[in-house]
Amino acid sequence: MKHSVITLFLSALSLLCHAHEGDHYEHSDMLASMKPGEKAALLMVHFGTTHDDTRALTIDAINAQAQAAFPEPAFREAYTSRIIIRRLKERGIEKNTPLDALLKLRAEGYTHVIVQSTNIIDGVEMESLRRDVETVLPFFKEIRVGTPLLYSVEDAEKVVEILGRRLKATLPEKEAAKEHFVLVGHGTYTPSTAAYSQIDYMLKAGGLTNFHVGTIEGYPTFRTVLAQLKAAKAKRVTLVPFMFVAGDHAKNDIAGEWKEMLEKEGLTVNVRLEGLGQMPEIQETFIGHIRFGLKHRMPGIMEKKAAYAAGKDAE
Repeated sequence: MKHSVITLFLSALSLLCHAHEGDHYEHSDMLASMKPGEKAALLMVHFGTTHDDTRALTIDAINAQAQAAFPEPAFREAYTSRIIIRRLKERGIEKNTPLDALLKLRAEGYTHVIVQSTNIIDGVEMESLRRDVETVLPFFKEIRVGTPLLYSVEDAEKVVEILGRRLKATLPEKEAAKEHFVLVGHGTYTPSTAAYSQIDYMLKAGGLTNFHVGTIEGYPTFRTVLAQLKAAKAKRVTLVPFMFVAGDHAKNDIAGEWKEMLEKEGLTVNVRLEGLGQMPEIQETFIGHIRFGLKHRMPGIMEKKAAYAAGKDAE
């Protein structure tokens, strides 16, 4: 009963957060707009992992949550990493790309699809996904693409609150105050890497000055984090993957290379190998994105400009 109340609260909070987007969205109930004979599907899209342990705790877990929360649309799954798809195929495990999954849905007569990824930022993987969707748009009545974990300011604020509360709870209060938590994301070469700096800023602005964010392939870098730790005269550090799964990067780059480099600097380093996808609150945040996407659509920028040209000024 207690879990149900918490789930309902988080669901309501998710809707309220997205409602703050204001004129960016318009109410449009996709399922209610469907006509007799039309079919809807939910396509969950993951970068993927070859590690069975973290997949069970993250990808499989959120897939189960999505199917339970949305029993009406048919459920499908896809991976975006071609390397992971290839390696899994060598083990006899078949995973579709988003494009293949969408084409199969069309062949099966589906007319409406909501696509939700478990990407953390709106980076190159989201760009790839949207391009796949654009390719097949003429074959469907409607396809909606949900937003990644960090899309709006409200999303970032919510994730900061979740991580701050959960990580501080892993240690006694006095120890948690002295521990420095380093969240390590994948990073990207595109401007969307700024999302990691935003989280770092929000953590510190919220009083969590012993929290730091770094990335493996973007900014903030390892050197950025190291400079912050030295300035704070940190002695103990807990490394935490800021990734949906705790797979190759978490086990090799974070628990391996980053840990070793920090230890060479004289720090005592612990590693918390928990993917974001293991956290019920993060899972519910993604579920909230799907729920919101089923009830709202974001008009394209050219739609807005056409409306402005017609004299329909935004308030």
